[in-house]
Amino acid sequence: MKTTKIALIGTGLVGSSYAFAVLNQGLANELVLIDINKEKTIGDAMDLNHGIPFSSPMHIYAGDYSDCKDADLIVITAGANQKPGETRLDLVHKNAKIFKSIISEILKSGFDGLFLVATNPVDILSFLTIKYSAFPSYRVIGSGTVLDTARLRYLLGDVYKVNSQNVHAYIIGEHGDTELPVWSHAYIGTRPISDYVKAGAGPTQDELDRIFTNVRDAAYHIINSKGATYYGIAMGLARITRAILRNENSVLTVSTLLRGEYGLNDICLGVPAIVNRSGIREVIELNLGEQELQKLRYSAEILTQQLNTVL
Repeated sequence: MKTTKIALIGTGLVGSSYAFAVLNQGLANELVLIDINKEKTIGDAMDLNHGIPFSSPMHIYAGDYSDCKDADLIVITAGANQKPGETRLDLVHKNAKIFKSIISEILKSGFDGLFLVATNPVDILSFLTIKYSAFPSYRVIGSGTVLDTARLRYLLGDVYKVNSQNVHAYIIGEHGDTELPVWSHAYIGTRPISDYVKAGAGPTQDELDRIFTNVRDAAYHIINSKGATYYGIAMGLARITRAILRNENSVLTVSTLLRGEYGLNDICLGVPAIVNRSGIREVIELNLGEQELQKLRYSAEILTQQLNTVL
């Protein structure tokens, strides 16, 4: 049986939460933990291994960049964290330098799999991963707005009193302050949310917009309350990992390089895309309303301005 191997770069709060999710969900046969703090990876590996009797067999160990050589997937959560009062874009210069070093070390191993990037600002760092690695863009996936989309679906499920898994709605654009909800493609089951608004059933459009504001600003509230966000994004990364390693062809709002979709080029943004074992199979281009399209292009413009400061 072929071994499915994940190499995790960065075992901070997000990385260790992701490793725990991988173990719980039995997503791989092998998981190597890599961090500048080697002692922590040793401790994390021991702690996780003690949970294996309650889960599926998995080889979990502390390693180094040479262990990336035969990995199917490298997940990068390493980097400076967002602090209270900071935006994700404030992290650009610090994490761009860190990523250049990380990608260089990974390439020395001969790695030839897929990258999954979670470090913020994730859209810019996904683009830089493509640039630094020279990998085809479909083999580099950012976590994008997968968590924002989950937050939106959770809140909509709560207000409409339905299982959030039956809410079909998307947040697209930057994983950050310029992201936007796609109300024109938001459904409860198969019924458009716009139908509910017209019928006066459930929240008004103003109330829906306030729900989106809560989604957009959720990270700030969580960071102010407990210092960092990690459980939600770890679950999002595990979901993307499952779509990749199990070749699901699942539609997820991940960050990927756009090549003319929505009239945009040479920028990574969170958009619905089909994800499988090869990476990004294709971007699903939504038929956006004019205002939605303008907001998406504005989001791309802000990211491009930031990206140009580190290129």
